[in-house]
Amino acid sequence: MALIELRDVRRVYDLGEVEVHALRTVTLDIQRGEYVALIGPSGSGKSTLMNTLGCLDRPSHGSYRLDGDEIVTMSRDQRAKIRNKQLGFVFQNFNLLNRTSAIENVELPLLYSTGISSRERRMRAKEMLTKVGLGDRLYHHSSQLSGGQQQRVAIARALVNYPAILMADEPTGNLDSKTSREVIALFQELNQERQITVILVTHDPAVAKNARRMIVLRDGSVAVDTSDFQLAMEEMNRETELGDDEEIASQVVTQATAEIQPAAVPNPPGNEA
Repeated sequence: MALIELRDVRRVYDLGEVEVHALRTVTLDIQRGEYVALIGPSGSGKSTLMNTLGCLDRPSHGSYRLDGDEIVTMSRDQRAKIRNKQLGFVFQNFNLLNRTSAIENVELPLLYSTGISSRERRMRAKEMLTKVGLGDRLYHHSSQLSGGQQQRVAIARALVNYPAILMADEPTGNLDSKTSREVIALFQELNQERQITVILVTHDPAVAKNARRMIVLRDGSVAVDTSDFQLAMEEMNRETELGDDEEIASQVVTQATAEIQPAAVPNPPGNEA
């Protein structure tokens, strides 16, 4: 059984006078341990597909099974629990709490998990920050970290619940080329050594090239699903009619991100042993 199974998935946004068909009959499987890049021109549906896979949005039609569980029929709260258990998210803008240390930012998802003591939260956060090379920056705040270091904190936060899937939306969009290479190398290491399934959205061919599988979307459908980088780029560079998917999908992410990363944390965990 595949980790992810999509069957005849469609997503239609009703804007009143017009309907936007952001996804049109998408059927695909993603196996455990794959490294997949979702690419395509603006309006192609890649952001909507990422939102769907990340349980941030629900299809209008079809079936989405994640590790055997049907997502389409789940309530909002049920999908939130699935996200916290199975998925780790990395966003382009980091989404760190500015007045909170790196280790407190990484602990944050564990506050919503039952049965985890403050000692274990601190231990796991320290473990993940050390894993991403920030063992000497545990108590630095965001303003004291470079862009690359902030993204590493975000990656550590995404990993702290030991998710099966790491989802990244333009993870190198705000980074310079050197730092981008370091972040992508970290994704590759996590995929190869820990067998974490990596799914990322990117406009950058240099980032997409590192994936072992590229899914090119066009007009809400899968145009090409391949391991051949050249074939993917040829399809990617074909002219297309721009749609409204990117703007709508961005709004979905903005709303759902509030559920994943609250704007403030009352009584953030301290340095208790």
